[in-house]
Amino acid sequence: QLQLVESGGGLVQPGGSLRLSCAASGFTLDGYAIGWSRQAPGKERETVSCISSSGANSYLADSVKGRFTISRDNAKNAVYLQMNSLKPEDTAVYYCAAVRLYVGCYRDFGAYDSWGQGTQVTVSS
Repeated sequence: QLQLVESGGGLVQPGGSLRLSCAASGFTLDGYAIGWSRQAPGKERETVSCISSSGANSYLADSVKGRFTISRDNAKNAVYLQMNSLKPEDTAVYYCAAVRLYVGCYRDFGAYDSWGQGTQVTVSS
């Protein structure tokens, strides 16, 4: 199983920004679609965003569209989730996941087969 490590989470005030990173350990992310999902306490996990292997295609959930941006840098073997205008309802553990896929990305987080350990994002004043 591939190893992914998320970083960049933390405590931020409403309206603030964070950038999450998803780094691969021991393998190259080239050739893998990457998805970000989140799970808040007492709620089901939901897909936030995904990006294709080349970065040419991406998806953002309606709840984050216009505030979040997903990008990747295959040379640095990393995928990023830039989160702006954060709201308290964005509070959750955020996970990145990978699946071998050369075109497109899956909106269903269940389609991914390698996962990171998650990073906590807390939006609170």
